[in-house]
Parts: sequence; C-alpha cells; structure tokens
Amino acid sequence: MTERKRPNLRSRLAQRELLFAPGVFDGISAKIADQMGFEALYMTGYGTVASHLAVPDAGIATYTDMVGRVAVLANATSTPLIADGDTGYGGLLNVQYSVRGYETAGAVAIQLEDQEFPKKCGHMLGRRVVPMEDMVDKIKVATSSRDSSDFLIVARTDARTTLGLDEALRRAEAYAKAGADILFVESPESLEEMRIIGRSFAQPLVANMVEGGRTPVADRKTLEEIGYSIAIFPALGFLAAGHALREAYRHLKQHGSSVGLNTPLYKFSEFSDLMGFGAVTKFDEMYRR
Repeated sequence: MTERKRPNLRSRLAQRELLFAPGVFDGISAKIADQMGFEALYMTGYGTVASHLAVPDAGIATYTDMVGRVAVLANATSTPLIADGDTGYGGLLNVQYSVRGYETAGAVAIQLEDQEFPKKCGHMLGRRVVPMEDMVDKIKVATSSRDSSDFLIVARTDARTTLGLDEALRRAEAYAKAGADILFVESPESLEEMRIIGRSFAQPLVANMVEGGRTPVADRKTLEEIGYSIAIFPALGFLAAGHALREAYRHLKQHGSSVGLNTPLYKFSEFSDLMGFGAVTKFDEMYRR
C-alpha cells in the first residue's frame, strides 16, 4: 500500500494563523471530516474510548486499544491527525513505546498530559497531576524517541483546575523548556485566563473548545487575537452524532418505522461511496469471471 503523504504540521504552525481541528472518534467521523477540507483532525480520547469501548475516558483504555484506533483513523484519512495519548500509558518506557507506536501508526502529533493515572477527562473535576519533574522527564523521553522531528509532542497540563492558573503556567513553561513543540494549558475558566495564557508563551498553543465544558467556547477571531495556534473541537462530532441517533431511534421506537422521521439522513448511496464501495465495484468488474 502506498504511504499517504500528509501536509507538514510543523510548517503549517509556523504561519501563525489559527488552525482548527474537529474531533474524530471512529472511521465514519474521520472519513467525513477528511473530506471537509480541514487542515488537521484531532483524535479525541473521550470520543474514541466511548465509541470503541463504551466506557468513560477515565484511564480504562490501554495503549493497545488506542494505538489501534490511531492506525484505523490515520489509514482512513489524508489530513494530518493529532492524537490523544493520555499520560503515555504508564512510566517513561511506556511513553517511549507510545510515541513510537503513534508515529508508526500514522499520527503527526501525540498529546501527553501530566495527570496521575488513572486519568480523567480534562473537563471533569477531581483530576490530580504528577510532580512537574516527572512530566518533564516524559517530554524529554518523548522528544528523543520519535523518528522524525516533524512528529510533534503536545504537552498538556491539567494543573489549572486543582492547583490554579499560576501553577499551570509554571508547568507549561517547564514543558516548553523540556522540548515540547506545542503547549496545552487545559481548562482555563474565563477569556481573561485564556488571554493570560496567550501572553505567556511564544510556542504554539492549543485551545480546547468543549461545548458544555469548563472553558468558554470562543469564536475564531477571538482565539486568533488571544494567540492560540490550534483550536480543537473534540466533542462536537460525537455530541452531534449522539443527538441525531437518539432522535432517530426514539422515532423508530415510537412509530415502529422510519417513515415520517424528521432527522436529516445521509443518502445511502453517498454514504456507501464514502465507505469505499465504489472501489469494491470497480474491483469486482475487473476480476469477476
């Protein structure tokens, strides 16, 4: 199989223009987003764990679970894929395996966070973080383990919620010095806090836009003015899909049929094309006797 050539994310970030990435969590969401012309996709841990294992994003998924999902999503798309790598799934050796595995699987960046294991979703309360020095060591291992410097390390700190913004900023600075390519200060709780983050760093910054989460969801102009480089929308896809499925299934339960359904549906023929049935037809025509 020919290796897919993806745009270089490091070069794109050097342009200093906001890049926004939808969250993808399964093959369907990845294929749809890949056709929309986004410059990057974000493999959301919350959505991927929910869709793949039907459990909460609370440290239950393993490295094996997640690296397999990275491979599926990367193989299904041509858009650069930024992938959630949780805490690196263990100690320093686990971080090395995670970085190498995600890079081999086709991601262009791995996101690592400084939570204790088992971790929790970044917009939940009760998150605890490891000592800053432990995360610094993880970043050093991560940067030395990648095959290419074009595979980027996203360093996320979850310190804001339990230890305050000043501690989160202190940690982000240390992670930058350790070699992180992109900084991610999770769950600031106001636009002013976001502006403080924007003023504090020259490195590319991630804004995590979770509808209903702890951080205000800002528009593109505001995020650019603050100084963010990447805006991820991890929950948008699975929240929209979940709502549509609930409405469609509710109608079916009430009426015993899809007749009269008001929920918009993907055309079956177009969905089949999305999934690659056109290529199957051509293959059959070529080789059927």
